[in-house]
Amino acid sequence: MLDIHDYNGQVALRDAELYEEFRRIVHPGGESMRVLDRHGNVLMEERDDGAGGRPEVDRGDLRRMLLDSLPDGTVRWGSKVTGVRALGDGRHEIALGDGETTTADLVVGADGAWSRVRGLLTDALPAYAGVTFFELDLHDADRRHPEAARVVGEGMLFALGSGKGFLAHRETDGSLHVYVALRVAEGWAAEAGVWAEGGAAGSGSPDKKGSGRRDKKGSGRPGLEMGSGRTDEEKSALLEHFGGWAPKLRALIAEADGGLVPRAINVLPVGLRWERVPGVTLLGDAAHLMSPFAGEGANLAMFDGGELGKSIAAHPGDVEAALREYEAALFPRSEQAAAEAAANLELCFRDDAPQGLVDQFATYAAAG
Repeated sequence: MLDIHDYNGQVALRDAELYEEFRRIVHPGGESMRVLDRHGNVLMEERDDGAGGRPEVDRGDLRRMLLDSLPDGTVRWGSKVTGVRALGDGRHEIALGDGETTTADLVVGADGAWSRVRGLLTDALPAYAGVTFFELDLHDADRRHPEAARVVGEGMLFALGSGKGFLAHRETDGSLHVYVALRVAEGWAAEAGVWAEGGAAGSGSPDKKGSGRRDKKGSGRPGLEMGSGRTDEEKSALLEHFGGWAPKLRALIAEADGGLVPRAINVLPVGLRWERVPGVTLLGDAAHLMSPFAGEGANLAMFDGGELGKSIAAHPGDVEAALREYEAALFPRSEQAAAEAAANLELCFRDDAPQGLVDQFATYAAAG
């Protein structure tokens, strides 16, 4: 699920004349939220009254809506970019996985955490943020997992303790999607001897349920296979970290349907900037990969795209002027969101968790 914010994601949808279609895919009740401590005590609860500014949608539904709005042939499927090189005068050659190449006067790197385009602008690479998520599902929750369904509630659950916790939400299909979070050393999952080396690890902000949810944002980067096929061992390895936690919270792991997928949280440096390079720029995670603890990943990606398009339209025949204007606004808004995400990650897993999160929400409520 994705919460789409009224100050950026929804702005982009309005600019694209997709807001009314967006409202039709909003998940009723999705803005409900509960915060629990490790003993299962409810410390804070909010109901979705339909008046909030961050309605939830299924990622797959949003993706389909955006793709369906494009003219046929706009997206060239099956053409993975394997490399980009400068030709001079702002032109670039793009190499594709099928061996073809093409040239472009403007390259926009919207290619995620492990962007192939970013290297044209900066040497910065994502680094491990100190937390790994383990992603799991409980299907048909009200019927098959009624206690877990009651714990999660109608929307989002935070159940947090020092260095660990559960983040879960109810999906539009009635399943529960859960991230088990652990503050562990980089590579802990592989060293645990349960999750096998191989495949491509999901990195950056974790994908949610819907079309493409199992797409790996770290595609091409060596890592962990998507599920080891040793589900009981995976569960045991995680449950060892939750001794003394409420049984109803431990059950979110024990009752998982299928494997538990490790996703290391990687981030780019807060405040990342680059010098203007003719003919190329970045948006979304390629420009400002951050942890999911500000909920800004998809929102900023859409907003970036909309703002870039408006800048290009405002400077006909002068792409460089458009890119200068776009990046001048991109850098400060990215820095602000990334700093918030970094601070929220620390707040959620500090020693007195979840008290910091409860206090933060109380401050927001008092401010109106």
